[in-house]
Amino acid sequence: MNILIVETVWMGGAQYKFLEKTVLTAFSILPTLQARELATVTPKQHMVSVINERYSKINYEKKYDVVLINFVTSTAPRAYTIADTFRKKGIPVVLGGFHASGLPEEAKQHADSVLIGRNEYGWLTVLQDIEQKHLQPFYHAPPYNTSVRLPASQVLLPGFMMTGALEATRGCPYHCEFCPETNIEGGATYYKRPILEVIAEIKAIPQKTLMFYDTSLTIDPAYTKELFEKMNGLHKKFFCNGNVDVLAQDPELVRLSKEAGCVAWLVGFESICQETLHDVGKTTNTVNEYAKAVQNIHSNHMAVIGDFIFGFDTDTREVFEKTLSMIKDLEIDVADFSILTPFPGTPLFKKLDNQGRILTKDWKFYNMGHAVFRPNHMTPEELEEGVRRVYNEFYGMSFTIKRIVRSLRLGMYTFLVIFARNLVAMMSRRRLFE
Repeated sequence: MNILIVETVWMGGAQYKFLEKTVLTAFSILPTLQARELATVTPKQHMVSVINERYSKINYEKKYDVVLINFVTSTAPRAYTIADTFRKKGIPVVLGGFHASGLPEEAKQHADSVLIGRNEYGWLTVLQDIEQKHLQPFYHAPPYNTSVRLPASQVLLPGFMMTGALEATRGCPYHCEFCPETNIEGGATYYKRPILEVIAEIKAIPQKTLMFYDTSLTIDPAYTKELFEKMNGLHKKFFCNGNVDVLAQDPELVRLSKEAGCVAWLVGFESICQETLHDVGKTTNTVNEYAKAVQNIHSNHMAVIGDFIFGFDTDTREVFEKTLSMIKDLEIDVADFSILTPFPGTPLFKKLDNQGRILTKDWKFYNMGHAVFRPNHMTPEELEEGVRRVYNEFYGMSFTIKRIVRSLRLGMYTFLVIFARNLVAMMSRRRLFE
């Protein structure tokens, strides 16, 4: 069969200038590995094309036997447009991804079938059923067991990508109420790939720099330490996600990550308020340990990329300035600022929907840059303006230059990473609320 796998990227209709597009493309990574993993497991007798709309246009005139579209909530309108176009041509369409898993009945209105959860094995069944002409409406992810093997993701995509990607583990046992990944079918099951299998994939990735897409590489410290020890000597540089508790309490793991080639830890601080963290189920974070986690990372000459979310029920108007002040005190190198977004399928969405606080279900606004619900202690406009203000101040010229110069102490490679990430953030600043 001739198969098209599409991973949509919502660009908001904006046109990027040449330099802006080049920098964003080179120093960015794909929003998810799912499209590439599904392509990887597709039996070799089939012809597979993988398209990411950031780089390539879709040829609707080409004859495909099936089209698979992987998407998240903010790209749902675009995904449905693509799906409807192909279906009008009589081509079967399968929809998958976080949004389709959260709202499978909605997705089914635009598809012949819906792939629910991280479901590579369901995709193999889909292909068999298409050939046998009895495609089913829904394919649920089977439970993980010790015989399951997560696929590699070695599929060449168009565009200049400086960063390769893989996952050593999948799933997360921490049930944060706002997380779309943990709350999809099977998302809370934690699975570890055999370490030698991961090492073999790392060796095969052509890029020198990698991104681990694991929800967190600190869930099982013993596994991660062994992985890092075996990565030592591979001469790769990498980024990975981690939780505050282990990064603060386990300096050995942090040291081993540096020796393995880590240049930056992405840390979901989420909030500077302990009450907020308790309410949303972020049990790995203790605010009093933030400074120690950052210190451990910096002392090993790695960067800290912090994620912060605004709009929790405990957040007041003062949260913006307090957060910015703490970020400056912690000397965080790069920060992502998001508006709390109730993604379909999460406990947060169900709670706010039941309370009548959801303001819109126009999914294109669910990009973590818009207030799509009514906050508890401020207006939606105040929430958006507060996040915009924090973003603009953190990435203002003077503070950004100071942050970049300060990073010289971390070594040349880490300096270049911090420089590039801050440059990307500054260039993306005007698009945050589009």
